[in-house]
Amino acid sequence: MLGDQYEIIDKHTQWGLDLVEKYVKFVKERTEIEQNYAKQLRGLVKKYSPKRGTKEDQECKFSQSQSFVDILNEMNDYAGQREVIAENMMMNICIELTKYSQDIKQERKMFLLEGRKAQHYLECSFKQLDSSKRKFEREWREAEKAALNAERLDQDINATKADVEKAKQQAHLRTHIAEECKNEYAAQLQKYNKDQNSFYFTDMPQVYNKLQDMDERRVKKLREGYHTFAETERSVMPIIGKCLDGITKAADNANEKKDALTLIELHKSGFQRPEDVEFEDYSQAINRATSESSLGTPKAPLDLRPIGKNKSKLWPFSKNKKTAFTEDFSHLPPEQRRKKLQQKIEELNKERQKELDQREALDKMKDVYQKNPQMGDPNSLEPQISQTSNNIERLQAELQKYESWLADAEGRLVHRSETMRYTVHRESTPSLNNNNGSHSKDSPDSAHSDDSNQDSSSQPIYAEFEDDFEDEDSVLPIGQCTAVFHFDGASEGTISMGEGEVFSVVEEDKGDGWTRVRRVNGDEGYVPTSYVKIALHRK
Repeated sequence: MLGDQYEIIDKHTQWGLDLVEKYVKFVKERTEIEQNYAKQLRGLVKKYSPKRGTKEDQECKFSQSQSFVDILNEMNDYAGQREVIAENMMMNICIELTKYSQDIKQERKMFLLEGRKAQHYLECSFKQLDSSKRKFEREWREAEKAALNAERLDQDINATKADVEKAKQQAHLRTHIAEECKNEYAAQLQKYNKDQNSFYFTDMPQVYNKLQDMDERRVKKLREGYHTFAETERSVMPIIGKCLDGITKAADNANEKKDALTLIELHKSGFQRPEDVEFEDYSQAINRATSESSLGTPKAPLDLRPIGKNKSKLWPFSKNKKTAFTEDFSHLPPEQRRKKLQQKIEELNKERQKELDQREALDKMKDVYQKNPQMGDPNSLEPQISQTSNNIERLQAELQKYESWLADAEGRLVHRSETMRYTVHRESTPSLNNNNGSHSKDSPDSAHSDDSNQDSSSQPIYAEFEDDFEDEDSVLPIGQCTAVFHFDGASEGTISMGEGEVFSVVEEDKGDGWTRVRRVNGDEGYVPTSYVKIALHRK
């Protein structure tokens, strides 16, 4: 029984409410942390996401880059789950407990008011008891004084009979009043004892029971809030697990073989592989008189032999610095040019179809206006129809132009492939000189004569690299490199290397992943930059 510990109960219930508010404040700060975390994650995802139309967006064609984009998307979903945690905690804990705390405060205030009323009533009853007691005490003393005074006058021989009678009446009156005060004090005492019993056995126990029930409900509600704190995060764990599974799946989707094929498909030039470099026998002019009947050295047609002083130049890898952008993409390698032209034709077809749809819609609208003049003036659509028709004609002309370029590009690819096959066949079957001293068509003299009569209009396919060939005769090594891995060098323009082999670096990596190197014997070629350890000369 805590009937005499009212103040302690008051303080304890107030402490309970303060604890609820303290927990609500803690959860609010936790939600702010979650929201800031989610915001920072979204900012991080946005920072590293590829922008449309940029180089990074084009790199998404590779599986490794697409996997990274998928990981960023999963992280964005993960950030969303952190926001869900913050939102659910705010709704199910902060708002719920705050509202409940307000109701509990009102309920506690009402119960405490009932307790104070009962306490005040008992205090008032005690004051009335004390007042009646004091009055009874005062009146009884006055009655005793009046009785003693009447007895003194009755014995006094000098007192008159009237004075004695008056004193006796006064003593009788005071005694009567004292008796009434005694009865009032007895009644008030009985009433106070009853009120006191009611206060300690009925009123206050009821108030304490209500406060106890209220406090127990508060603890129960707070316990539910503690559980919700954990359950809120546990409820999103399956989704977070799916996000992590998505990241793992994205990682597994990075396929090195597929990326290698994608790189080849994107950047293959369409150039045919060059023929073997022929031996040029400058002594033929001296020995021709004595060996006219000897075997001639077959040569490849002039239109397929490289021009320039440096015959070992790897033309597919060379970069023509003088090449400028052209509308027909002729500055690109054949295969890349064909792809660009096809892409441009697809874009023009889409634009043309859009203009055709718009013109069809305008024609229908014009027809409606002609049949129903109240809906609009048909002539008002003429400028739009005219503009659309002009756009269609312009796009059609551009389409024809690009289609002719595409046909030319595809035709050159086919012609070049057939020419290479023809050249290989001729070089594999050299002919003999005639007995009368005349030379065959494929003899050195004949080839020499062909060189002198070559039409200047038919330039070989290597002519565009002539400037590079002449410039690179005097190229000095800029450093050395050591092969870290074995490389077969099976692709055209590359050079094979064994692990630990040392080369001279002739040209640095220009961003395409290849470094041009030279052997001691003068052989040059390109090797993967990632396969060698490079040490450049300090300037």
